[in-house]
Amino acid sequence: MPITVVACPSPRATSEWYVHLHEGATVADAIRACGLAPPGVPGSALVAVGIWGRMVDLGRRLSAGDRVEVYRALTVDPKTARRERFARQGARTTGLFAKQREGAKAGY
Repeated sequence: MPITVVACPSPRATSEWYVHLHEGATVADAIRACGLAPPGVPGSALVAVGIWGRMVDLGRRLSAGDRVEVYRALTVDPKTARRERFARQGARTTGLFAKQREGAKAGY
């Protein structure tokens, strides 16, 4: 059965493999078929797996056409990154505040 495996080994880099596995194959089998170390193995930068964006365990059986996604750990908390980006750009050049009427108060 055809399976797609997608992994993000480093920031802004994505690797994708198309593998054919036997019926009854698990998520761990798909990861091994790509040559990746499964999450939880010492030395593996990967921390979790999912099928079509939903977290699953390594023992989950696959169906034909599944997309196995292998996730790595976040290096920065998304909320912290947003705060830092906002502080760098300033209130007047981001999001809703980028376009404002001439002479209007900030934020309107």
